[in-house]
Amino acid sequence: MSILVGAQTKLVVQGMTGREGVFHTEQMLAYGTNVVAGVTPGKGGQSVLGVPVFNTVREAVEETGANASVLFVPAQHLKASAMEAIDACVPLVVTLAEHTPVQDIMYCRLLARERGVRLFGPNSFGIISPGKSKVGFMAHSIFSPGPVGLMSRSATNCYETVYLLTQRGIGQSTCIGIGGDMIPGTSFSEVLPDFQQDAQTEVIVIIGEIGGSGEERAAEYIKAHVTKPVVALIAGKNAP
Repeated sequence: MSILVGAQTKLVVQGMTGREGVFHTEQMLAYGTNVVAGVTPGKGGQSVLGVPVFNTVREAVEETGANASVLFVPAQHLKASAMEAIDACVPLVVTLAEHTPVQDIMYCRLLARERGVRLFGPNSFGIISPGKSKVGFMAHSIFSPGPVGLMSRSATNCYETVYLLTQRGIGQSTCIGIGGDMIPGTSFSEVLPDFQQDAQTEVIVIIGEIGGSGEERAAEYIKAHVTKPVVALIAGKNAP
């Protein structure tokens, strides 16, 4: 199986017509991700890489049935873009920008919970179910299908871990960028039930960072509810 993204994913790319949006949309399409729409206000009616562009997320959802969104927008525009996706009731929203204002993501996090939307990031590398679909900017060549479910606050530590696993013939079910900013839209403990229930995932890997208590809350949840083996790492003792 896998969690969150897969063959069922119909992706809308917000900010698709920008430089980063075009480049990574091309990469996601090449990987096999079903990118059904792009959104850039004022550029509706255009087509990029054969994908139709709409002015709003709501239009994109109504026309294409999109059920996931990834935001290639700068931090100062993340709140407005995320709110647009949440208002359109897109079930899965992945935000990539780093250094998003804390008040902005707090507001989006609250709104997402009220609407039943799963919000990942900010400062996430995205989500990938190897061999099925990728939503984000990760170097997909190092990922391989298999039984390890991985979630990380650090992109670099995730890539290194995945590379070592793949080199040893150990594939991954789904890899998730929780996000490295102060307040993530979704925590480790909120994803653990998905990995616990996923038939493909046999082992769970958590890569944390110093700061916050998300790892401690995850440990409490694991002790009470998770029966699969869990390997976890928090690098560093204190902030410089």
